[in-house]
Amino acid sequence: MASTFAGLMIAGSGLRAANASLNTAANNISNADTGGYSRQKVVQQAADPLRVFATYGCAGAGVKTLAIERVRDEFYDMKYRQNETSYGEYSSKNYYMQMIMKYFEDDDKTGFNTIFTNFKMSGLEEVLKNPGDATAKKDFIGTAEKLVEYFNTSAKNLERLQKDVNDEIRVKVDKINSISKEIQTLNKQINVIELSGVNANELRDKRDLLVDQLSQIVDVTVEEYPIHDTNDPDRETGAHRFMVRIAGGQMLVDNNSRFELECRSREANDKVNQSDIAGLYDIYWVGGDKFNTTNSQMGGSLAGLLKIRDGNNGENFQGTVAAGGLGTTTVGGKTHQTVKIDVTADHLIDLNKCTLAEAGTINIGNRLYKYDGWSFTRDANGNCSYTITLAEDEKIEVDVSGKYASTGASIDYQGIPYYQEQMNEWLRLFSQSVNSILSSGYTDDGKPGCLMFTSDYPDSTEGKFNVAEDLFSGNYQAGQSYTVSCQDDSYFRMTAGNFAILDAIRKDPELLGVKTEPSETDGESQYDNIKLVLETLTDANKLSFRGANAGEFLTCVLGDITLAAGNSELFEENYLALQKTLENQRLSISGVDEDEEALSVVHLQDSYTLACKMISTFSEIYDRLILETGV
Repeated sequence: MASTFAGLMIAGSGLRAANASLNTAANNISNADTGGYSRQKVVQQAADPLRVFATYGCAGAGVKTLAIERVRDEFYDMKYRQNETSYGEYSSKNYYMQMIMKYFEDDDKTGFNTIFTNFKMSGLEEVLKNPGDATAKKDFIGTAEKLVEYFNTSAKNLERLQKDVNDEIRVKVDKINSISKEIQTLNKQINVIELSGVNANELRDKRDLLVDQLSQIVDVTVEEYPIHDTNDPDRETGAHRFMVRIAGGQMLVDNNSRFELECRSREANDKVNQSDIAGLYDIYWVGGDKFNTTNSQMGGSLAGLLKIRDGNNGENFQGTVAAGGLGTTTVGGKTHQTVKIDVTADHLIDLNKCTLAEAGTINIGNRLYKYDGWSFTRDANGNCSYTITLAEDEKIEVDVSGKYASTGASIDYQGIPYYQEQMNEWLRLFSQSVNSILSSGYTDDGKPGCLMFTSDYPDSTEGKFNVAEDLFSGNYQAGQSYTVSCQDDSYFRMTAGNFAILDAIRKDPELLGVKTEPSETDGESQYDNIKLVLETLTDANKLSFRGANAGEFLTCVLGDITLAAGNSELFEENYLALQKTLENQRLSISGVDEDEEALSVVHLQDSYTLACKMISTFSEIYDRLILETGV
């Protein structure tokens, strides 16, 4: 039968349960404004009943306080983190796309449209109106210098922006490492505590908060499994295996171990795109392989930054190794292996659009090789190929015929490399068109004209640009083969960063080839070449950039920027709104409602008071029973 003192034990269990619930409510109220805190609740159940061997069978034995648990929904955690990943990506994109837009916007003073209009109206047309006037020619050179300055400045702005993005990528990688280290430490602490049979609620909240922060930097998936006793597989030890994967499933933390990332600067002669700045970071696992940053599942601010820094609109170098494409060449008295790669993409068969760096790393048959030069060939049948010159110590020992070859990755986003390429392409078309007209003409004195636009490339021969010129103008002769090397002084070497005016023509504007004929019979009025330049700049049939005339360059590029910036801004706003919605949904479950807790305290106070009253009552009963009946 039940003990005489069973009632006191039952009342005591109620008192302890009410006390635990009151303490938990106090903890909830204290942390109502604590970020990442999950509301806690006391888990109770009726104690196992006592067999009393009486007609009524069993007697109640009070209440058991099993645990104090967090109130949390993993589904909302997952949805929130997925949204944070998207928000982080578009937030980074929007920030930097807005900056790119500011660089290219026309303010009616220093923008492209204003400068280009001055180049035509205040420059070319004034020369036509005042033939033979040295001042008009000098002013024309001044408008051309403004055009040069515009592109030089735009290139420097994009280079600085690429450096800023590159630096932020390193900051994000360091943040990932910092978070992973904290998660690893928390995993150890949580398992030590929970092996004793209690829940490490506050530590789990800290860990979840870190995962939330990580999800904005890079996409995250979390898995947690109970650890079973190896000697008794059916028995759970109380410890758990907690794993965090990022960037499409790459392991970052596996319970008590973690994998660290590092940024490695590319060498000065190792670029992916022609106009990239030196020292861009590649991300590697410490002591391991390269971190996969190009998988389609990767998201977060890190993905957004990489797309801004490296986005090439899917126009990286890619082709197929030609049959029997391996060969050798001699450079500086040393033998180098060469690889011939056939290409068909529009951006590779037109050197005006090409962005292949002069030296870098190329992937051939899923193996990386260093190269330090290349040449482009268009054969008599119109087939195009690149012959890549590998670095001296690089050797291909296997047959790679038909293997896929590429540099960098195909990133389907219009980032900084894309806008650099757009400027370079326009300048090559523009410079080649103007130069071919002026260099084929004659000065007022009947002397041969010279080029006007050139580049200040370190080892270029200023004023030449006579190598494979047909490759840049598209004036191919049937049945003829064309070849140009990246080391040749060709228009390929002209970029927005090194765009310049020929020093000789800057110092002496009289060198302008304004006439079509050397004869002076028509006097100074024969300025047909200037008229031809004007016609070329306004006629898309003579000078076409993306189907438009030269003056519509900014319209084309700004259209791309506006679309990309608008999309980024729209998606950022949408994901920010979803962030608030999902946060509210999470808080409705795991957040602390002070009003609800206040009502709970009143109820628990009554329970505590009643339990105390029961103990007091039983105390009086036992006093009467023991002291007055002599039991």
